[in-house]
Amino acid sequence: MKKLFVVSVLAAASGFVQAQTVNVICSVQAEWCNMIGTVYAKTTGTKINVSMKGSGEALAQLIAEKDNPKTDIWFGGTGDPHLQAAELGLSLEYKSPTLPQLQSWAQQQAQQSGFRTVGIYSGPLGFGYNTELLAKKKMQPPKTWADLLNPALKGDIQSANPASSGTAYTMVATLVQLMGEDKAFEYLKKLHANISQYTRSGTGPIKAVARGETMVSISFVHDAPGEKMNGFPIEAVTPTDGTGAEIGSMSIIKGARNMDAAKKFYEWALTPAAQEMAAAAKQFQVPSNKAAKVDPRVPDFKKIKFINYDYAKYGASAERKRLIARWEKEVNSLPR
Repeated sequence: MKKLFVVSVLAAASGFVQAQTVNVICSVQAEWCNMIGTVYAKTTGTKINVSMKGSGEALAQLIAEKDNPKTDIWFGGTGDPHLQAAELGLSLEYKSPTLPQLQSWAQQQAQQSGFRTVGIYSGPLGFGYNTELLAKKKMQPPKTWADLLNPALKGDIQSANPASSGTAYTMVATLVQLMGEDKAFEYLKKLHANISQYTRSGTGPIKAVARGETMVSISFVHDAPGEKMNGFPIEAVTPTDGTGAEIGSMSIIKGARNMDAAKKFYEWALTPAAQEMAAAAKQFQVPSNKAAKVDPRVPDFKKIKFINYDYAKYGASAERKRLIARWEKEVNSLPR
């Protein structure tokens, strides 16, 4: 009897240790990922393993691990790949009691995914530019999508690769909705001539702009204020002819090994205090919890011309795969 009791105690202890570990793929900027890991571990006593990956790479990993998930939570990154993960059955249906406290766009993201993902922040797509490099060339900052086709910008623009970056896929989907698909791809072919590099990560181009490695980036503009705070000569603008926005999302992975810990992290990440950490990490998206304080450096959505971005359509796996394949064939294959 005593032996059985000891075995039961050890089993319970083992279960407790297991519940105190959470494995997170983090698809926001490194500083925010690191802060989340440090603060969550210190305040909850949970061991948190954070792996940083762009949203396209994160989705590819989750597909590869479908039969044996090594991830419990996917935090951040553009919503389109999260919607695709939901469609592919990679994420768990979970209705958080916090949902009524969230912005309408965050709740809509949850509803469209069958409650397999949720919006945690939003931010607009636009252009970052290096003020010093532009001044040297005596050029004005780009204000429209057409401005990026200026021959004077040849080799001076960076964008990410839509196959690995949710930021770049948002760009492709935005242009398709803004211009119509065929015209958008004609535009992307012309833009290709001015692109110096397609980076793996969506944050790579704006960091290159900040450091003077390129003049202009196609980026989420909420990444610019943090670079400016670090002393870099950078500003950002949204195109006056219309742009899209990401709904950064969060998903619990179906079959997660640490499900209780995953749900605890999920609920924590939806609290105002957790979402306000973004600004502390120099990230300036609009938080999804309506009670979270909005930093004054967050872009004012009321001053931005947004398209009516169809998140359900462009988050579908077939559409995303088709558009990326067309971009690879018709745009990325071209010489520069």
